[in-house]
Amino acid sequence: MSAPIAPTSASDGGSAAAGGSPQSLVRALGVVGLAASIFNVTVGGGIFRLPASAAAMIGPSAPLVYLVCAAVMGLIVLCFAEAGSRVALTGGPYAYVETVFGPYAGFLAGVLVWMLGTGAVASVATAYAGSVAALVPALDGPLARAAVLVGTFALLAWINARGVRQGARLIEVVSVAKLLPLLVLVGVGAFFVQPANLAIPQVATGGEFARAAIVLIFAFTGVESALVPSGEVRDPARTVPRALAIAMIGVTLLYLAVHLVAQGVLGGAGLGAAKDAPLAAAAGAAMGPAGRYLLLVGATVSMFGYLSGMTLAVPRALFTFGRDGFLPRVVGAVHREHRTPHVAIWLQSAVVCALAVNSSFETLAVISNLSALLLYLACAVAGWELRRRGIQQTAGTPVSLPGGPLVPLLTVAVILWLFTSITRQEWLLVGATLGAATLLFVVTRGRRGAPRPAAADAA
Repeated sequence: MSAPIAPTSASDGGSAAAGGSPQSLVRALGVVGLAASIFNVTVGGGIFRLPASAAAMIGPSAPLVYLVCAAVMGLIVLCFAEAGSRVALTGGPYAYVETVFGPYAGFLAGVLVWMLGTGAVASVATAYAGSVAALVPALDGPLARAAVLVGTFALLAWINARGVRQGARLIEVVSVAKLLPLLVLVGVGAFFVQPANLAIPQVATGGEFARAAIVLIFAFTGVESALVPSGEVRDPARTVPRALAIAMIGVTLLYLAVHLVAQGVLGGAGLGAAKDAPLAAAAGAAMGPAGRYLLLVGATVSMFGYLSGMTLAVPRALFTFGRDGFLPRVVGAVHREHRTPHVAIWLQSAVVCALAVNSSFETLAVISNLSALLLYLACAVAGWELRRRGIQQTAGTPVSLPGGPLVPLLTVAVILWLFTSITRQEWLLVGATLGAATLLFVVTRGRRGAPRPAAADAA
């Protein structure tokens, strides 16, 4: 699950590295560093909630959906590997798209990154409120959950508006919390697995797999944000593909182990019924009240850390759009004392909080995933076009996927298959947002040529 970073290009005349020359960046990220970054942003708070969603949707077949998602993401990261070995610009996927298709497509890619980030934060926020309610039953109920969400986002917005150091420090403090409880559950819970609970008496249909995958793939997104600092990667042609492979294999093994233990302990029906805190329920069944409490605290702290990280990252997209004239200039304002995009932070927090209060985890996860898959679709085509046109901005030999256009075509095909499970309402919501973004692109063309405020440039 991603922690998107603001697009660095959002204007007609900009490049994917707008606001700074890629040559001025230090290429310090190697294979291990980039793989760790991808792993860190991919393993988010959603894994504490998604096993219940998968089990409820597809029953005992749920572990197979992880393999489906891993295969889909495998194809996607192969396309990213080729594109990342050819485009050295900082900006990740929107740099790939803009390099091939131009500023308008690059802008829409940036909007998609903002949408997937916004949907991801809101969905994890609903799971966070559920975890808090399970930890403190007095905070259960619609009004109490709304109060928890409003208070949490107000606190995080205040912390991040006061300075990037404070926000980054908070992320560092809680980052380990998302791995420790998962490893404890797998290590201890494995001894309590009942093999009968892992039996699959009847495999789900293709349509059921597609709908389950469109929700579960939420836990696998994150590659797009980890590849944003491509201009700071050492030897991208070698580093990007290796780091992607290491990280995605590690993520898949971790997720599959967590789900197999949870289902093996609770059974498919029991896991699906433990909607708010499925892993805590599994830990409780295996280790007693202490295990349940450990997982609840770990999940709550982990999701809080994820929300904190995203409150630091995602508002930079709104800031960029305000700075570049797509949104009112005030959205691109920088605080005189703290030098933070304080207006964008408070605005983004308000939007996400409203979505979390009024929507369900699954709905928000699908909106985030649809945005991500549209972005991935564009990147798959862009990767092939980069090869076809012979574009190479990196040193060394770029990655050339075997089979010519086979991998990009397969990637497009599986993404289109996943799209078959999207409802009309979900398409309308994402389509309306992209339509509004297109209108913004057109009507703001004139003012985007105006000089940027000095404060914005200083940011």
